[in-house]
Amino acid sequence: MDCLFCKIIAGEIPSTKVYEDEQVYAFRDINPMAPVHVLIIPKLHLASANEITPENAAVVAHIFQVIPQIAAAEGLTGGYRVITNCGPDACQSVRHLHFHLLGGCQMSEKMV
Repeated sequence: MDCLFCKIIAGEIPSTKVYEDEQVYAFRDINPMAPVHVLIIPKLHLASANEITPENAAVVAHIFQVIPQIAAAEGLTGGYRVITNCGPDACQSVRHLHFHLLGGCQMSEKMV
């Protein structure tokens, strides 16, 4: 598979890791949109949220269990935003399910 994020998980492409366990890998975004911008990805390759099924949904639940831990480790005491993009109209740039953890500043109320 020629997936950028799978290569990052495998250590073939360098990244700045902030968290890792058996199911999840989290690293700093190379083009941050906020003072804290971490990408959180399942180690299981899923192209997008469209591929979440009852059989693999536990990994997504696990991601949402570790997000508060990552946010706390990053000092995001005032809150944070979690975003995922799904498909070309949403500007999903890497076809591997990922969640953006954004924080460290006051976010805009506008979502688009």
